[in-house]
Amino acid sequence: MQSVIKVSNLTKHFKGLTAVNDLSFSVNKGDVYGFLGQNGAGKSTTIRMLLTLIAPTSGGIELFGMNIKTHRSEILRQVGAVVEKPDVYKYLSAYENVALFAKLSGVKVTDKLVMDQLAMVGLASRAKDTVKTFSQGMKQRLGIGIALVHNPQLIILDEPTNGLDPQGIADIRNLILSLSKERGKTIVVSSHLLSEIEQVASRLLIIDKGKKLVEGNANELFDPAQTIVEIETTDNAFTLQQLQLSRWQSVLQPQRSHSILLKLHREQIPSLHKSLVEMDVQVISLQPRHNLEDFFLQITSNNQHVQAFTN
Repeated sequence: MQSVIKVSNLTKHFKGLTAVNDLSFSVNKGDVYGFLGQNGAGKSTTIRMLLTLIAPTSGGIELFGMNIKTHRSEILRQVGAVVEKPDVYKYLSAYENVALFAKLSGVKVTDKLVMDQLAMVGLASRAKDTVKTFSQGMKQRLGIGIALVHNPQLIILDEPTNGLDPQGIADIRNLILSLSKERGKTIVVSSHLLSEIEQVASRLLIIDKGKKLVEGNANELFDPAQTIVEIETTDNAFTLQQLQLSRWQSVLQPQRSHSILLKLHREQIPSLHKSLVEMDVQVISLQPRHNLEDFFLQITSNNQHVQAFTN
């Protein structure tokens, strides 16, 4: 598989703070790559290093097989990005903004090009309106349209749904899927809307305090055969002892202080519940952890148990 992004042992120090800590990952051609982490995890710092907005303290970055230090201009001509809030000219119209940035990117400006970009992000009807009259969500969509005006092969979107209403979020989701499936673009999406990432990402990276916790294919991470089940009972010590003497011993995972973890096929959950009843266990809760939000919260709140999700 051809790598579009290859990051090796990337580290960034800010005085007494290590924002990114020995981070390595790769993004393959055609991926919709979900980049996740809590606030302060190092996502935006990593993205800024990918875009050469800040320099790493150490480590290497390659895009399209080229070193970012030695081939910066050649690389960035193939990249489109929106980092946090898009920078647009608020006293110009949407049309004028797109036309201006297209010209700065060396693209031949035509009326069709500009209107196609605005239509793609749902702003064709507001083409002549000044950006100062736009909501934050509309500015966000305009920023994405501008980022794509030079037809980049790699698109990096940092919180692209900020300020959008539910319909706007759905529009951006559909745009990401269209860019990936119909135009073959490689897309890196950083977002706090986990349910949206779950719907679009083909691969995922989760970081915490600048370090990688998990990287992998979404369909493997959420394989029904690899469902984590969390159990709380009135007597966890007794329950754990009973499970260790039962057929469930082989699927027990490293334990947390307040719960018991097992990894099994989702279809085995009813049988597990029946076994607990037969063991005379008093169950307080039995919860499968199989969606991205559950997965994310589990490993970022108690990352010493990442092994339970990835082995």
